[in-house]
Amino acid sequence: MRLDDLDRRIVARLLEDGRASYAQIGDKVGLSAPAVKRRVDRLRADGVINGFAAVVDPAALGWTTEAFIEIFCTGATSPEEIYSSVRGHPEVVAAYTISGDASALVHVRARDIQHLEQALERLRREDNITATKTSIVLSRLIGRPTDAPSG
Repeated sequence: MRLDDLDRRIVARLLEDGRASYAQIGDKVGLSAPAVKRRVDRLRADGVINGFAAVVDPAALGWTTEAFIEIFCTGATSPEEIYSSVRGHPEVVAAYTISGDASALVHVRARDIQHLEQALERLRREDNITATKTSIVLSRLIGRPTDAPSG
């Protein structure tokens, strides 16, 4: 689907404030509230907008430790197999297949270092994971839920 400038501006407003009314968004982008609603409905139907969610500060929930773990798997492990290995770990907030030596990169959040170590040990026990390399986050410089489409 091709997005025009108005679609991009609407998505950008929703990323800034997912609770903004159609009228508030319309004031910012130069459309009526019903026109914004029609566009948002179309963007949802086309899969551009997948839903709306509260963005919660993990530290407020007590999850103050964050790490990125490179996962190395046996042989030619498929993305589906890696997904099956990491999806059941509640500390995993995102996982990606990547280029380079590692098979995947996993983003993990935990309460503290001890909790992180426990999560890491559970990941290492997965049958297809042969090694890991962990980088602990010291500070978050930018943390956007996602970026608005630019082109």
